[in-house]
Amino acid sequence: MDKFNIAIDGPAGAGKSTIARLVARALGFVYVDTGAMYRAVTWKVQQEGLLPDQEAEVAALANRMKIELIPGEEGQQVFVDGVDVTKAIRTTAITDHVSQIASYGAIRELLVNLQKQMTISKGVVMDGRDIGTHVMPDAEIKVFLTASVKERAERRFKEMQSSGTCTLTLSELEQDIARRDQLDQDREISPLRRAHDAVLMDSTSMTIEEVVDEILGLCKDKVGGGK
Repeated sequence: MDKFNIAIDGPAGAGKSTIARLVARALGFVYVDTGAMYRAVTWKVQQEGLLPDQEAEVAALANRMKIELIPGEEGQQVFVDGVDVTKAIRTTAITDHVSQIASYGAIRELLVNLQKQMTISKGVVMDGRDIGTHVMPDAEIKVFLTASVKERAERRFKEMQSSGTCTLTLSELEQDIARRDQLDQDREISPLRRAHDAVLMDSTSMTIEEVVDEILGLCKDKVGGGK
């Protein structure tokens, strides 16, 4: 089977990372969680004592730091300057500020260039907000994965409860996701948009397995890959 690239975009909490990881595993492809890269920058900003609105200082810091995404049996591990931050970047403190950090043109340019380098050899499943529109506009498979705000909040709430990182009520989480949607859609640089040739999937009433199977079906139909 010839290798090809898959772009999965969508709003916060749509399950992109979980779906992308499972699709990559089924195909034997490399999974790249671009959101983790922006979270890694946000983590480093907080570690250095910078404020999110110090755009110039944040950009300078991002250019000095080294981000590594390493595949592992438990999923993708994220390292910043040699430090494993895989769990640290998933806290509410990071989530609250990552959309603002990701809105800065210098940050997006830096990370998008890194992401594009990862796709050259093909066989990549990448998820984010602007993958099909900006990072991999030539991806053979493009999916825009979404779900209702209520459903996304409930999923995230259960995840945070199970990991012991839940500091918000369900209602607060729903408001936070709606706020992040607005920020992602309204930002000037590479806003959240569905690519014109992306397949829209609303997973509100779908299981994870159903979404994965549907994407693998697209691969089989379009490029002869998948099950």
